[in-house]
Amino acid sequence: MPSKLPTDINVELLLPYYPTGKLKVELKGLHKRNTYNDVIDTEIVDDDVMHVTVGRNSIYNSLPEYIFHPIDRFDNIPEYEAKERYQEEIDKQEEEIRKAYLFFAPIDVLLLRLRSQVRETIRPLGSEDLVMQQIIGDSITDEQRQNRFIKQLIPFLPSCKYIRGNRTLITFMLRKIFMEEGLCMKPKKETRQFTDEKPRYEDKLDMTLGDCYVGNTYSETISYYDIYYWSDDECNEAFLKFLDEVEMLRLFIKDFFLSIEEDIAFDIQHDEPPLRLADDVFFNYLNYNTNI
Repeated sequence: MPSKLPTDINVELLLPYYPTGKLKVELKGLHKRNTYNDVIDTEIVDDDVMHVTVGRNSIYNSLPEYIFHPIDRFDNIPEYEAKERYQEEIDKQEEEIRKAYLFFAPIDVLLLRLRSQVRETIRPLGSEDLVMQQIIGDSITDEQRQNRFIKQLIPFLPSCKYIRGNRTLITFMLRKIFMEEGLCMKPKKETRQFTDEKPRYEDKLDMTLGDCYVGNTYSETISYYDIYYWSDDECNEAFLKFLDEVEMLRLFIKDFFLSIEEDIAFDIQHDEPPLRLADDVFFNYLNYNTNI
């Protein structure tokens, strides 16, 4: 255990580190002004036993008071015995409270351990946003899920509203997934001219603005990314599959991470490393054939 715990730590974080009997939990109840942290105090009893004071209510606190204490305890005290009897009754009630806490302590700790188990079960779902991934990616096909690039993009789906339209974040995201596959990627921003081959003009009455074009040539900014790909052959089965994967990735990014007005394109560049070592490749150096 760390020597200093954060002030806002919950006791459920400690329970997995201590087996039953090694972590003694004492519930002190909620402070009337809510000034308690969850873990009020910790004390090392032995080398492997910790005593933790927790600012939580016990089952005792949720039950009616008359189950444990007389409700007329202070009603029938004579005036001349008030000072002594009040203190005696208070001491009796404190002892009853102590015994009630001890009685419910095993059940309280069991409930804490159940909460800890539930927390450990749902924590991965929350930390990885698996629920949101399933909701947002409900329409993703099995073929897309098998795509090696899209598979790495799925964890980013819960943040798509922040990434959408942000070219810097999209570039960082793409660079990461291509680096994971050993590929180099370089972004470049270009403006492309589009020409409508069949422009329509207002040539009849009662036409709306949507039925005609003002011009037939317009420019649009395209996010281009050069991907440097290397293979033993210029065009083999692996390269054709790679092209299909990249095109599927491009459409996936348009659906989830680009605004409606934007477009993205990948240019595949042939990249050949200066030296590649492989067991089945022969290299000729100074007229010597060497199998490295």
